[in-house]
Amino acid sequence: MCMLTITGADHILIDEFTEVSGNLHLDDGVVLAGAPAERGEVIDASGCVVTPGLVNAHHHLLQSAFRTLPGTRGVVMSEWLPTMAAAYTRVGVDAELAHAAASVGLAEALLSGVTTVADHHLTWPSGADTVAIATATTDAARALGARLAFVRGSARDDPQDAAASAAAIVEALLPGTRGGVSDDGMLQLAVGPAGVHSDSRETFELLGEVAATYALKRRTQANEQVDVAIALEKYGKRPIDLLEEWGWLETGVTLAHLCDVTDDEIRRLAASGITATHAPGCDLPMGWGIAPVSALREAGIVVGLGTSGGGSNDAGHLLADARLAMQVAPLVGAPIAARSVLGMAMAGSAAGLGRPELGQLRPGAAADLCVWDVSGVADAGVADPVAGLLWAAPGRRPKHVVVAGRVVVRDYELVTADEREIVATLNSRLGRSSVE
Repeated sequence: MCMLTITGADHILIDEFTEVSGNLHLDDGVVLAGAPAERGEVIDASGCVVTPGLVNAHHHLLQSAFRTLPGTRGVVMSEWLPTMAAAYTRVGVDAELAHAAASVGLAEALLSGVTTVADHHLTWPSGADTVAIATATTDAARALGARLAFVRGSARDDPQDAAASAAAIVEALLPGTRGGVSDDGMLQLAVGPAGVHSDSRETFELLGEVAATYALKRRTQANEQVDVAIALEKYGKRPIDLLEEWGWLETGVTLAHLCDVTDDEIRRLAASGITATHAPGCDLPMGWGIAPVSALREAGIVVGLGTSGGGSNDAGHLLADARLAMQVAPLVGAPIAARSVLGMAMAGSAAGLGRPELGQLRPGAAADLCVWDVSGVADAGVADPVAGLLWAAPGRRPKHVVVAGRVVVRDYELVTADEREIVATLNSRLGRSSVE
């Protein structure tokens, strides 16, 4: 980490509500209140918008190796789940695959402006070395310079095994740490069953005990298509009722998706203190529902934004999903302003991780930011360049990305790795050529 100054920006988005212009000074991995006595590297941001680094609150990095699989597009989740499971079995999920897939997913994240990724890892083959798989994923993040929140998930795992594995991962990766975050803030650990559709009350309770022991955040998925159907068939209750009974409807828990929620459930969710994650790039094209985000926010629920994984959303491009979230919001409620949706992708997602230093650029905040060039033809005629980040130029990528004060993307290229090598490594593991 070194001194870094961003100069000449007409628009520096401090947070959803605050914008300044001029210079931004970073040192020792944080944002400074003023100019330092000494000056380090300078990045010219003229013609650019500077924002906090985006926070992807819900990803499945392993699925970066399983995109556009036949039989997985636009199907009901009850068909999608076994199709994906069969693909995992054919390839064989191990530490090597976890590292290769995470490297692809995290490189894609950085190149599209995401500086922190929450990876809900759900696939743990019987007899697999779970600590090795977790370590391989976290090693990929360290090598690329991305922040990672690694979630030891469960999908029909033996409850006792899942809890023991979660504890072992904490002891291996963050020994002696309480609170689940490394001293440098680059790694966070959490726990999270896939949902009531796949995991039992015992799994929720035992993983909850691990979370309490190590002061970890808890995350799960709720109220997608299959989740509601299976909960009603198996228990005669809706997922929110079960989560409340099982001790997972309380502060410190984040629920992803929430596509099918009633007005009463929204009131209960708000009263519980949970946070939510919207994943429109997964749920909408798959036909699994659209979360009523404006109603959730109006009830006082903090909503973050995630892409979900490559098995349902083939692009891990959070800004593109923010644009989609903005566009579909009026279909299930009220419109949401572009800056508010950006806020969801920044501080909203960070809040669910319990990380107030992320997703904003106030003095003392983490020095994570993106420099977006808005001087090209796609932004010509745009009255509000900040809103234009979403409304104009679908699929735009940042020119520069900084994580913890370190430049990890410069002039649209990875600084910390060779993108072609990352692609080749995953293709080799999958038995494909690099051009296939």
